[in-house]
Amino acid sequence: MAEHRIEKDSLGEVRVPAGAYWGAQTQRAVHNFPISGLKPYPAFVWSMAMIKRAAAEVNGELGLFSDKQVGDDVLTGAAIVQAIMDAADEVINGRFADQFVVDPIQAGAGTSHNMNINEVIANRANEILGFALDASPKPVHPNDHVNMAQSTNDTIPTAIRLGCLWRLDELLGALDHLAMALEQKAVEFDGVVKSGRTHLQDAVPVRLGQEFSAYALSVRRNAHKIKQAAKGLRRLGIGGTATGTGLNAHPEYHMRMVKTLRRLTGQKLQKSDNLFESMQSMADAVHFSGALRTLAQDLTRIANDFRLLASGPSTGLDEIRLPAVQPGSSIMPGKVNPVLAEMLNMAMFQVMGNDLTVMLAGQAGQLELNVMMPIMAYNLFQSMDIIINAVTAFADKCVVGLQANPEKAAGWLAKNAILVTALNPVIGYQKGAEVAKEAMSSNRTVREVVVEKGYLPVEEVDRLLDVRNLTDGGIQQ
Repeated sequence: MAEHRIEKDSLGEVRVPAGAYWGAQTQRAVHNFPISGLKPYPAFVWSMAMIKRAAAEVNGELGLFSDKQVGDDVLTGAAIVQAIMDAADEVINGRFADQFVVDPIQAGAGTSHNMNINEVIANRANEILGFALDASPKPVHPNDHVNMAQSTNDTIPTAIRLGCLWRLDELLGALDHLAMALEQKAVEFDGVVKSGRTHLQDAVPVRLGQEFSAYALSVRRNAHKIKQAAKGLRRLGIGGTATGTGLNAHPEYHMRMVKTLRRLTGQKLQKSDNLFESMQSMADAVHFSGALRTLAQDLTRIANDFRLLASGPSTGLDEIRLPAVQPGSSIMPGKVNPVLAEMLNMAMFQVMGNDLTVMLAGQAGQLELNVMMPIMAYNLFQSMDIIINAVTAFADKCVVGLQANPEKAAGWLAKNAILVTALNPVIGYQKGAEVAKEAMSSNRTVREVVVEKGYLPVEEVDRLLDVRNLTDGGIQQ
């Protein structure tokens, strides 16, 4: 069996691996862009195939597929439409994933991505119709049929929107799972009173449960921001074709495509209110990426807090104990590191870096088109993938199993001279500062110094310095 077959495009003949479903233009892109070794994310392939599936259906309903003479037989337009839809459905369901081979760092706009999808679906449709990959001629053409009424310039931005929406519920579900795990710990740790810390210095008491309730609410508020940012992605510019004019598309194509994609994807999609704006601007994608970045910086902060609170254990804060999931050192026996928090840090740094790429690419659009869409698509889908996986691992392997260390928390709190703050309404700020300074210099408690100086009787000091009461706020008097 031959190792290659000959495919043709407008530049001439190209040798393509015999078993490949892609064609000449994809092969040229593989040859021209051996840049990163990366491949498009499943979200991108799914979205592009969904567009091709919808376009075949819509154009078929509009009567735009002609019958085709194939040898002595006539292949009806309806048969071609059905073959394209069947092939696209297979791709949507995950078949031929290894056939999408173009590096995301490629020629601008994503023509190579688009043609990779067109060629795979066309060749599979031909196969469904009984034509081998090396048949010549083949009835289903990647440009004339699979790409009918489309341009790279309106399919790629539509695919970016659909791909983000495809995993949105999964992303929000992962964040809900993390928030619930943190909320459970907030309840579990509500009785643990500890030193608050500001500027990494001792501050008035808080409950460990209060800290965790804040973490949980932060995650939920970021999820809300992401959900709100995704609303702009629901507005589709498919049908603008090359520049927004809709040239080569039926006047009803845009509206029918939105309606069909709404049905096929189950997403709440809207038509564009200005196809030129949908072509020129990638601001909706940039805005969504910004919401992911905001989440990333907040999760980084939370991961850093976990590392601080678990530091030591002998020479650090040691107020929480993280699950030991693997040895922490190749040379120091018995060492256990906060590996899940460290993982979350690195994952979120990648998301923040991806957002910078998306932002720079977003502002690089010119006139009727943003040609930086392939790298925007890759970074958006990678960010969502990383967040889903990292947040799930952090929740399941770190948050769920972490434990408080009430004894260490109470020990640090007992040495905290800043407890004197609660006495301000009674003895005044000046005397409080004097007490705090002496307590720290003599390594004694605030209670001991206040009683020794005769500022308050023992019973009154004990009442005013009830640390649990201090975490409920109000004026101590």
